[in-house]
Amino acid sequence: MNVGLIGVGAMGRPMARRLLRAGYALGVYARRPDVLAALVDAGAAPHATPAALAATCEVVVTMVTGTNDVEEVLLGPHGVAEGARPGTVAIDMSTISPAGARRMAAELTARGLHLLDAPVTGGVAGAEHGTLTIMVGGEPAVLNRVRPVLDCLGTNIVHMGGYGAGQTAKACNQLALLINAEGVAEALALARRCGLDPAAVRQALLGGIAASRVLDVFGARMVERQFEPLFPARLYHKDLHIVLDIAREVGQVLPAASVVVQHIDRLMDRDQGGRDVSVLIELLEEAVR
Repeated sequence: MNVGLIGVGAMGRPMARRLLRAGYALGVYARRPDVLAALVDAGAAPHATPAALAATCEVVVTMVTGTNDVEEVLLGPHGVAEGARPGTVAIDMSTISPAGARRMAAELTARGLHLLDAPVTGGVAGAEHGTLTIMVGGEPAVLNRVRPVLDCLGTNIVHMGGYGAGQTAKACNQLALLINAEGVAEALALARRCGLDPAAVRQALLGGIAASRVLDVFGARMVERQFEPLFPARLYHKDLHIVLDIAREVGQVLPAASVVVQHIDRLMDRDQGGRDVSVLIELLEEAVR
């Protein structure tokens, strides 16, 4: 099975390496060809356009930033749909809107192609070690066809339902993550205000029912004031607004999310979207100065 990968950023690069190590003939495309050099040295074949890449592949994986980016590489001029043969499967592992995923699935289906919306969670470490959780929307038979590819990238592959269901599940994941991050930031800011050592408080909480991966990873960064981005706040800003759009569509009230989005919006207003979301603790500390 020949595989193509579009988007070789923080997540796409380690995913590409895993596919190469698994023995797949891998084609790659990026808007900036210079970023492909290391993958080409490792055996990947570079392509000038998504269409050229798709012409050589049975499966095309996309890992780009947002809904418009996915639409451009799949359906835009020189996009995947222009070069793909009938039956080609596009697996979009980006985090985008469910409505966008459904719209693109309909357009690709009309052209004899298939789409799985398959966003991931697990971060760069999960991409490097092949331990991502992959939430899949689309046809079960298509998922079964490409499962060996996904097995190279994740250990927890869950079919969520029809088109867009994977993206809806990812939105729920981001909602829980960001509300948890807000809670950790508030707890540690309160601990410091009360004269406690936030590092000691975090260590205590990790031993009880309040423990979480967010407290472990983001809590450590808050305590140590390490705000260089694992994933920049601008990506969480995009994700949380997708969450709120979904909630408005279905009439679901999300009061905690409404608080968190105010803080993420403030980071963006300050041109701090490139910092790690753990910088939320600084906003809370500023509020009481």
